[in-house]
Amino acid sequence: MSIPFDDKLISEAKKSAAIKNLETASIRQIKKLGDFIEEKTNEKILRMEMGIPGLPPVKEGIIGQVKSLTGYQGDDIEEKKLGEILNPRESVAKTYPDIYGIEPLKKEMSRFIKNFLNLKIEPDYCIPTVGSMMGAFVVFLTMSKLYEKKNKILFIDPGFPVQKQQCEILGIPYETFDVYEFRGEKLKKKLDSILKNGNFVGIIYSSPNNPTWITFTEEELKIIGEMANQYNVIVIEDLAYFGMDFRKDYSKPGEEPYQPTVANYTENFILLISSSKVFSYAGERVAMLTISEKVWNTESDDLKRYYRNFDKFGNALVYGTLYAVSSGVSHSTQYALYYLLKSVNEGKHNFVEGVREYGKRAKKMKELFTKYGFQIVYDKDGDEPIADGFYFTLTYPGMNTGKLLEELIRYGITAISLKITGSEREGIRACTSLIGLDKMETLEERLKLFSENNPIV
Repeated sequence: MSIPFDDKLISEAKKSAAIKNLETASIRQIKKLGDFIEEKTNEKILRMEMGIPGLPPVKEGIIGQVKSLTGYQGDDIEEKKLGEILNPRESVAKTYPDIYGIEPLKKEMSRFIKNFLNLKIEPDYCIPTVGSMMGAFVVFLTMSKLYEKKNKILFIDPGFPVQKQQCEILGIPYETFDVYEFRGEKLKKKLDSILKNGNFVGIIYSSPNNPTWITFTEEELKIIGEMANQYNVIVIEDLAYFGMDFRKDYSKPGEEPYQPTVANYTENFILLISSSKVFSYAGERVAMLTISEKVWNTESDDLKRYYRNFDKFGNALVYGTLYAVSSGVSHSTQYALYYLLKSVNEGKHNFVEGVREYGKRAKKMKELFTKYGFQIVYDKDGDEPIADGFYFTLTYPGMNTGKLLEELIRYGITAISLKITGSEREGIRACTSLIGLDKMETLEERLKLFSENNPIV
């Protein structure tokens, strides 16, 4: 079947993924829709819906994980056959991991935070989690129990849709607002108008941002930090795309510039740092949860309603919530992250250089989309154009979000709606991870055909 696909196929594809409205379809539903079309047509879909790594994992992590599982500790492991390195008696697989995190990993996490954020966080306050998805989950759950009359979360949107889903299944109330109209000094007035109600325990956002790739300026981070201090709320800063604002080079350990963070302006912070994108280690599910000393040691008798033995936030989170949810991160995966961080901290692996490819893809993709009439929705950080990176946002004149998604699918291109991310703007999120430079010619062919059949009036 040739492109553009007919209405009958699109209808069948939506039905196969239980999609009633493309504007509200989840990422996984769009993936299912794309799978269906590929199977029926043998045409490869250009996939922009899935925010999964499109680059190989960092080698040091694999080596560390294999060493810990096999029990072999020699430096020549890459030259050995499996039978030569198996030593089950020394394998970490036989023992439960420490829920608190293995000591060498915690030290490297603390070192990484110092090297690339210029923050001094003791290893005790650095906890590995089964991905940042789990990190957010246990933080939301524990924070919501901290104070009886103060349990609401504020999402500075657009954001990752599943984090709201986590709050919903946990029964945690939340509010959101689209930051599009509230950049710079306007952010202070907006936050003040919401937080003054007094029942918020936390604020969450990502920077660089999923889905828009906006990055908060120092002015905006300072505003968020000052508001957190004024209203005693905890800021959850999701750094899933750590160091991936390629306008500056954040790759040199212990050297400026450092990754921007709200932690420079408040002690009320929790950082979520994923290994999925920056190390392309998504499949092994491991991340860093870093909690400030002040937040860790926050005491509240209200915690004892759910954590009988703990009135400190950090202890309740680790020995109460984390223990109940997972009993810790896989032993070998912790060693993978340990070896990764050690390599980065010692300057042997440049983690930013390893993912700079996404910026190159974004630059080319944006050139092609705008060439054929598309417009970037979230386009500025202050007076500066947003960086080229993992995501960007698009709209097309004369089309609402649902129409745009459906038309793009007809031309073999999938993406997700901005509406499911908390945005109030019309448009879609485009992810660069699965659109390699070798696919740009195909992308241009399809966009050219799209624009010819959908002329802008």
